[in-house]
Amino acid sequence: MLRSRAELRELLGEPHPIVIDKVHDRLTDDDTDVLARSPFCLLATSDADGRCDVSPRGGAPGFVHVVDAGSLALPETPGNRRGDSLHNLLDNPYAGLLHLVPGSRDVLRVNGRARVLTDAPFFDAMTVGDRRPKLAVLVEIDEIYRHCAQSLHRSGLWDTARDVGIPDNPPVSAVPTTGAGTPEVDRRRPRT
Repeated sequence: MLRSRAELRELLGEPHPIVIDKVHDRLTDDDTDVLARSPFCLLATSDADGRCDVSPRGGAPGFVHVVDAGSLALPETPGNRRGDSLHNLLDNPYAGLLHLVPGSRDVLRVNGRARVLTDAPFFDAMTVGDRRPKLAVLVEIDEIYRHCAQSLHRSGLWDTARDVGIPDNPPVSAVPTTGAGTPEVDRRRPRT
């Protein structure tokens, strides 16, 4: 088991300067281009005790709204109503986003401080059809950069020829729950 950052660095080696220098704190034209093409991202949060959650977010390409060069907003769209990420952000304002563009090697990573908003002038721009979001996650960017796409390449994520043959799963609502009433399951239930 590793016990220090020094041990880890010894095993990994030093990163190339370009890997360090690519990190910035303001959106570039290249970043906004990726956001405009991305219909999917993962939102990572953790609660006050450090328990983590990763939540998929999606919409039409460009569903993430660029507020300005230092911030972006994710509309909260109808879903399962658990609100795990939102609960976490009320306790701990740090969030990480990973934006993907299907069929491409574009991966955009964003880390920053986030707030849950109930209204803002830009909510109108995030309206889909007649559905104006009731909530949005505003992320003030601490760091943003293009992430190495080697995992996409190795996994063949966009390669339909590498289909692993998993049958369609039933909808979540049709899957029986197991373990209800146990501390592990109860801990994950929505907070009131």
